Amino acid sequence: MARRELTYTAADGRDKGRVFHLTEMSANDAERWAIRAMLALIRNGVDIPDEAMNSGMAGLARLGITCLSKLNAEDALQLGDELMTCVRHIPNPSKPNVIRNLVEDDVEEVQTRLKLKVAVFRLHVDFSAADALSTLASASAVKSGA
Repeated sequence: MARRELTYTAADGRDKGRVFHLTEMSANDAERWAIRAMLALIRNGVDIPDEAMNSGMAGLARLGITCLSKLNAEDALQLGDELMTCVRHIPNPSKPNVIRNLVEDDVEEVQTRLKLKVAVFRLHVDFSAADALSTLASASAVKSGA
């Protein structure tokens, strides 16, 4: 099965109408990103339940992207930069198959960068809530020996 992909069109400011192509990380990269994110949250004093810690992206889905706002600048910048590696630019929306890596001028608004990071995060964690709860319940059952 192919990685999930999504097209994102900026709706505001100088980037209005610019189109971006987002691609899900490999399972290995997503797992590593989730582990680094959770360990960074712990280093920054965020209490993470064991079942969330053991659930990778599913655990992060449950915690939500707002928990990432509790990171220090260094961790937040590194994790955010990694999310941006999933973003490519479609310079001419009438040719949606022509996709290239981002260059500095492709995104002119800070707000667009933030929205792209949120969209990439959601691309990785937006499986159904039932799936997330099921994954967390399974992890909990394994931990409790059920």
